[in-house]
Amino acid sequence: MAQGKSCIVGRAEEIAAGERKLVTVDGKQIGIFHVDGRFYAFLNYCPHSGGALCEGPLTGTTLPADDFQFVYGRAGQVLRCAWHGWEFDIATGEFLLDPQIRARRYPVAVNAAGEIVLQI
Repeated sequence: MAQGKSCIVGRAEEIAAGERKLVTVDGKQIGIFHVDGRFYAFLNYCPHSGGALCEGPLTGTTLPADDFQFVYGRAGQVLRCAWHGWEFDIATGEFLLDPQIRARRYPVAVNAAGEIVLQI
């Protein structure tokens, strides 16, 4: 990803584990997610139909299984679009059914002062 400008969008303690915060930077709505001690940032726009991706649940999904079993896994690691349910890997932005399709991600980190720094 190309490096752009850095901006502080909040403090790490403002977003509890498993939660999100929506921010607007340069006219773009971006979701900041706190998952397993790491932070992820996505444009609030689903590549499928322009839906509110970051307003959907952070959940798990069904996994491949034998013998017609229903197996649920990856709890808290899948971002599901609020409009049509498309599922994206929170760590990579990949659409689970076709990794060639990706949600727009932004680099994000927490600095020594505990501030969330977004690269846009």
